Amino acid sequence: MKIKFNSRYNTVSAYVVFTFTICLMVLVLIFKFSIIQIYLNKILKILAPIIWGLVTAYLLNPLLKFVEKYISKLTNRKKERRSLTRGISIAVVMIIFFLLAFALIANVVPEILNSIKNILNNMQSYLDNSQKFLQGLLEKLNKKSPELLNFINSQFSNIESVLLSLANTLQPQIENIFSKDGLIASLTGGAWSIIMGLKDFLIGIIVSIYLLFSKEKFAFQSKKTIYALFNEKNSSKILRITNDANNKFINFLVGKAIDSFIIGIIAVLYLTIRNMPYASLIGIIIGVTNMIPFFGPFFGAVPSAVLILLSNPERTLEFVIFVLVLQQFDGNILGPKILGNQLGISAFWILVSILIGGGIFGFVGMILAVPFFAVIYPVFVNHINEKLKSRRNLPPDLLPEPVGVPVKEPSETKKKDNNK
Repeated sequence: MKIKFNSRYNTVSAYVVFTFTICLMVLVLIFKFSIIQIYLNKILKILAPIIWGLVTAYLLNPLLKFVEKYISKLTNRKKERRSLTRGISIAVVMIIFFLLAFALIANVVPEILNSIKNILNNMQSYLDNSQKFLQGLLEKLNKKSPELLNFINSQFSNIESVLLSLANTLQPQIENIFSKDGLIASLTGGAWSIIMGLKDFLIGIIVSIYLLFSKEKFAFQSKKTIYALFNEKNSSKILRITNDANNKFINFLVGKAIDSFIIGIIAVLYLTIRNMPYASLIGIIIGVTNMIPFFGPFFGAVPSAVLILLSNPERTLEFVIFVLVLQQFDGNILGPKILGNQLGISAFWILVSILIGGGIFGFVGMILAVPFFAVIYPVFVNHINEKLKSRRNLPPDLLPEPVGVPVKEPSETKKKDNNK
C-alpha cells in the first residue's frame, strides 16, 4: 500500500519541528550558558591567530592601497609586475606597522605608568589640596547651612578613604613594574601566557600577510560561494550590503582614528602650554575616548577633570571650558571635514547602539556598535519599504525612499503584472 503525504501537513510539521528546535536552543542557551561559554572560549583560543590575522589585514588594507599606488609607479615602468608590487608594498606596510607599535610601546606606555605612579604617590597631598579648595568655596555655605557643610565633609572623607585604600593597593604593583626584579618576576610568573599571546600575534601577522597578498583571490572565492548558496537576487543584495558595511566600517575607523589623533595632539599641546599637570596622560585619555562617537569627549573629560581637580583644583574650570570648546570644534568643524555624514543615523540611535554595544562588549563595543547599527538600520528600513510597496491602497507618505543601501526597483514586466 502506497502512503500519500499531504504537502500542507508536511509544511505544518516542518514549522513545528523548526519552532521546537529554536525553543530548545534558547532553553539550552539560558540554563547551560556557563558550559557554552567554556566551549566558546576554547574555540576563540583556537581561532585567536586567525582572528588576529583577519583584524590586522582589515585595518592595514587601506594603508596597503595607499602605499601600493606609489610603489606601482616604480615597479611597473616597463611592464606590470603585480606580485613584485604587492610584495614590496606589504613589506613597507609591515615596517610602518612595527615602527608605530614600537614607538607607542617605548614612549606612551612608560609615560602612562609614570603618571599613574606619580598620582598614587601624591594622592594624600592631592586630596588635602582638593578638600581645602572645596572648604574655601563653602565658607559662605557654613554660615547659612552648617549641616549641609558637615554632610559634604563627611562624604568627602569617605571618598578620601576609598581612594587612599585603592592607592595603597595599587602602589606596590606599580613599583614592582618599575623595578627590575619585579619586572623579571612578573614576566617569569606569566611567561606561558605571554608566550602564547605572542605566538598568536606572530601567527596572526603571517596570516594577515597571506590575506593581503591574495586579497582579490579570497574576495572572488567569497563572491562565488555567495552565488552558489543563494539565488541571483539575494546574492546581489548580500554583496551590496557587505560592500556598504565594509565602506562604512573602514571609513569610520580610519577617519575616527585620524580625528582622535588630532584631538589628542591638540589637548597635549594646550595642556603643555598652559602648564597643566599630566598633559600626556590626559591627552591620551581624551584621544582614545574620542573614538567613541558623540559621547566620547565627555567620557574622557570626567576622569581628566578629576585628575586636574586633585592636582591643581584652581585649573579645573579652565580645563572643563577647554574640553567643551574642543568638543564643539571636533563636532562642528574637524569631524565633518574628516568623516562627513557617513553614518546617516540620528543621535538617538547612536546613543542606543553605544549603550548596547558597551554593555555587551565594553569599550570596543562602543566603537564598533555605531557603524554596525548604521549598516543594519538601512537594511531594516528598506525591508519595511519593500513590504509596504507590495501592499495596495496605502497613502504616499507611507512609502519613503530607500535608505542607505540601494534597492533595485522591480522590472517593467513586474510592474505591468502588478497593475493588472
